Amino acid sequence: MLATLLQGAASSSGGGILSVLTFAPVIGMLVILFLPRSRTEAIKTVAACAAFVPLALSIWLWFAYDKASPGVLAENMSFVEQASWIPTLGIKYYVGVDGLSVPILFLSCLIFFFAVFSSWTIGKGVKGYFAMFLLLETGTNGCFVALDFFLFYVFWELMLLPMYFLIGIWGGPRREYAAIKFFLYTLLGSVLMLVALVALYMQCGTFDLMQLAAMARDPQSTLYAAGAPSVFGWKFLPWVFWFLFIGFAVKVPIVPLHTWLPDAHVEAPTPISVILAGILLKLGGYGMMRILFPIGSSVMQQPETILTIALIGTVSILYGAFVAMAQTDFKKLVAYSSVSHMGFVLLGFAALNHQGMTGAAAQMFNHGLSSAMLFLIVGVFYDRAHHRDLGRMGGLASTMPKYAGLAMIGIFTSIGLPGLAGFVSEFWVLLGAFSSDAHGSLRLLAILSALGIVLTAGYLLWTIQRVFLGKPKDPAYEQYPDIDARETVTQAPFAVLCVLFGVLPFLLLSQYGASVQGLLDLLGR
Repeated sequence: MLATLLQGAASSSGGGILSVLTFAPVIGMLVILFLPRSRTEAIKTVAACAAFVPLALSIWLWFAYDKASPGVLAENMSFVEQASWIPTLGIKYYVGVDGLSVPILFLSCLIFFFAVFSSWTIGKGVKGYFAMFLLLETGTNGCFVALDFFLFYVFWELMLLPMYFLIGIWGGPRREYAAIKFFLYTLLGSVLMLVALVALYMQCGTFDLMQLAAMARDPQSTLYAAGAPSVFGWKFLPWVFWFLFIGFAVKVPIVPLHTWLPDAHVEAPTPISVILAGILLKLGGYGMMRILFPIGSSVMQQPETILTIALIGTVSILYGAFVAMAQTDFKKLVAYSSVSHMGFVLLGFAALNHQGMTGAAAQMFNHGLSSAMLFLIVGVFYDRAHHRDLGRMGGLASTMPKYAGLAMIGIFTSIGLPGLAGFVSEFWVLLGAFSSDAHGSLRLLAILSALGIVLTAGYLLWTIQRVFLGKPKDPAYEQYPDIDARETVTQAPFAVLCVLFGVLPFLLLSQYGASVQGLLDLLGR
């Protein structure tokens, strides 16, 4: 089947580049499955090569993509590939990219590639680990290029099992509990998404996301189901909207659907925590931009919808920051900080203007960079000390200066220090929310959300004090080696990009500009 899809895709206007980018990791996985389990170095090398191909292609896409294209609708998508898959249901292998997907696709490929090197010390079940790792990359990249809802759902579900096993087999002492909790929460979102997917097909007769987005522009289309009976006062589209919203919100994750995240992060091995925070959480926000808002544009414009999403974002920002401040486990602190930072994404969406929506998209990208760095930072110390207790740390700046230097870039990016990438996106979100005319309460919520930045600075500066400053609390810390070449290679690219997109933010923001405006046009803004 894969060969048929690739053959059909290669004949379309995209030239097959997105198919290669998506399925190269699976090909690497198949090679690994045929290698003897004793050849661990060969397995790791194949995994690195299989992850490098998508990264190289995503870099090419970054520069080859026409940033002036408005995206969002079929006529504006780039590198499109199509092939018939299940003709009786009208299901297609249909992929393409625009300004909403090119940056996040690059981030995905970047994180997976360097997570391979972070995984170099995996000693148990190396063959199975890297097979699951590469399957997870295919599922993730597939979500970012899919333009058929059924295809998107297949890739979405494809991510579930590899992540379950990567946590449940290679995780910490409570790995089974964390893996099952992750599975159940994600399955809840998936079931609601499946219900919405089937309902849309039964109502509109298509899984084509571009056709569904075009229908949303026509109030007379079957998407609005004008003659359909109401349930609890809601007709067809509001039910679909909120089912999809919850399905994507579980992955963001929002409060109160966030409780799976800290457990998954704490128990997952470091590279999987990097992938989870750096890219998998972004699938929720991306799904809203690619599927939820174009299809449910009329619902999204309602004042109660705007207020609900903005409130959820504000609560997530403040709650995540307060809980992070109370943590004594370094990894759990970073996990709750992700809940807080992803709240800015929802606040930016609710602003329904160019600044807010662009800031939300950029926040997903920039948080991916900083969160990847922070989990790698935690992993470096854990590999040496075998604990993450902040109360037992201290003085690492004097014993591990290179480690401390890279850590400062990741931490200050997460704080939102001007000149680093985190500042740009958070400022853009708050500016968009404060100046928005979408709802009268957004200005107040923007002010409250700004307190989240103060709280973030508080708990992260306190973390710097406890981890890096003062004298080492354990004499053994003085004997720890500074980060080695492999650890530096995994962190340095993220540090460079945090600085680059902080000093020259237009390099990132220009990728989003036209496509964000195209999305806002669909939303009537």
